Amino acid sequence: MRLVINSGGPQGLPEWQRHFREFAPGLDVCGRHEPVADPGDIGYALVWEPDPGWLASLPNLKLIISSGAGVDHILADPQRPAHVPIARLVTQATAGEMSEFVLAAALGITKEFKRFANDQAVGRWNTPETTRMIRDMRVGVMGLGYLGAATATLLARTGFPTAGWSRSPARLAGVESYAGPAQLPAFLARTDILVCLLPGTDATRGILGAATFAQLPRGAALVSVGRGSHMVAADVLAALDAGQLSQAVLDVFETEPLPADSPLWGHPGVIVTPHCAATPTRYERARYVADLIRRCEAGEPLPNLYDPAKGY
Repeated sequence: MRLVINSGGPQGLPEWQRHFREFAPGLDVCGRHEPVADPGDIGYALVWEPDPGWLASLPNLKLIISSGAGVDHILADPQRPAHVPIARLVTQATAGEMSEFVLAAALGITKEFKRFANDQAVGRWNTPETTRMIRDMRVGVMGLGYLGAATATLLARTGFPTAGWSRSPARLAGVESYAGPAQLPAFLARTDILVCLLPGTDATRGILGAATFAQLPRGAALVSVGRGSHMVAADVLAALDAGQLSQAVLDVFETEPLPADSPLWGHPGVIVTPHCAATPTRYERARYVADLIRRCEAGEPLPNLYDPAKGY
């Protein structure tokens, strides 16, 4: 049984192999660019942005495993073997990291840390007349999958008035539920901090654009941590310049790394982070992947599989 890894480059392979020796001692682990005598020996592939056509060259693949929560980078390959299931890598650590990142962003927005950072950069002492409390800021989380549910739950427990919007109604303690296109306007109208944790699908492409921002209360803030395809950057900038958005914390982008000439870098209302909201360690990912392979070999159901009907 062999696992091939295309994540982290050749320099990351020794660490991957060290962790897999702990969690799956009998597993043969090789790197994408290592010579393989027989590609037919490879049953599992752990990948991030695989070269087009490479997965199709592995005739006996049982499972393709994304090394992150998204699978867009795998679906982008038109030659990928469509009969091979794809597993998303969503660990308990991933959910914890994401929910804490969003909580920190929501607290920073509430307490206007970006404004203070801008003032500090020019040596300006500008004491606000009033301060906002958590109870004053209504957070809305778009997408209530594993990561979205964990995030909404933590926000609600912290004291933010929290709502979630998803394809179908969800039941989460302390979280008001909105579902489907018909309830999106009401969800947006009650949201002061919009958090996007939707999957990347054709239906969600460009959802963080002018039409959505226009339905938010004036001066609302945005936290984009889902997929880069969600955001129309020009619309974010226009909404910020017009005052419809007051702040934006952006972690994911259509092109990554974010180009040096992007106006998002220097906009006073924007905080850019380098796609780091939820990055579990290789140790955590290796443990998760080892369990996936064990389940697959035993014929057990696999969690977090990509569903082509849903698009995620």
